[in-house]
Amino acid sequence: MLNGVVDSLRSVWPVRCLLCQAWAGQGLCSACLLEHAPRPERPRCPGCGLRLALGVPRCAGCEREPPPHGLVQVAVDYGHPWDRVMMQFKFGGQVQWAQALALLMARSMAETAGLQPWRIVPVPLSCERLSRRGYNQAWDLARRLARRLGLQARADVLARAVDLPGQAEQDRSARLHRLRGVFQVPANARPWLAGQRVALVDDVLTTGATAAEAARTLLAAGAAEVQVWAFARTPPPADGPS
Repeated sequence: MLNGVVDSLRSVWPVRCLLCQAWAGQGLCSACLLEHAPRPERPRCPGCGLRLALGVPRCAGCEREPPPHGLVQVAVDYGHPWDRVMMQFKFGGQVQWAQALALLMARSMAETAGLQPWRIVPVPLSCERLSRRGYNQAWDLARRLARRLGLQARADVLARAVDLPGQAEQDRSARLHRLRGVFQVPANARPWLAGQRVALVDDVLTTGATAAEAARTLLAAGAAEVQVWAFARTPPPADGPS
């Protein structure tokens, strides 16, 4: 309730731009939006969100091993200034970033062809991690996206049974192996999910292993299709920021 009131006030009262501290109305001023907003010049792989060369429909990895989910939509690459922003948002308790990030995600996704989902679900945190952090950054994005797009969102549809620390140095194959069976859909959430086109929302997509396992779980529980929506995609080392 309080979060909704704060969001409403921010929509009508100007605030300081979260990047340059100039006065703004949506968390980011027009100058920063122009400089750092998503750029569509180079297409992205629809299966994983990585940048593609012009004329290439899908990356080699997704051609070789198609993911279980449908379209991946990503707003920006994980680079300056968004790497700093995501650290503040995810680990620094600066939840006020959610409004501006959701705005950029909604704008970016409006330019991408694809059937719009009917339901929005965040990638969940384990109970232990949620207790330590105090909030789930994916849910803060998901509920604001749902409000902007007029869609339904729930935070209790997908649950994470256990915490798996120490994944940062693992490749996609190792992460997929560790993540098997980590997610669950409670019985009381299955009717809300059955036959629905679902958007799975996360803050950063790194290898795509978490999204793939979460999508498998949602599809097994009755979802008709799962898209993956993330604010940022970690590029390969040789790639540059968007």
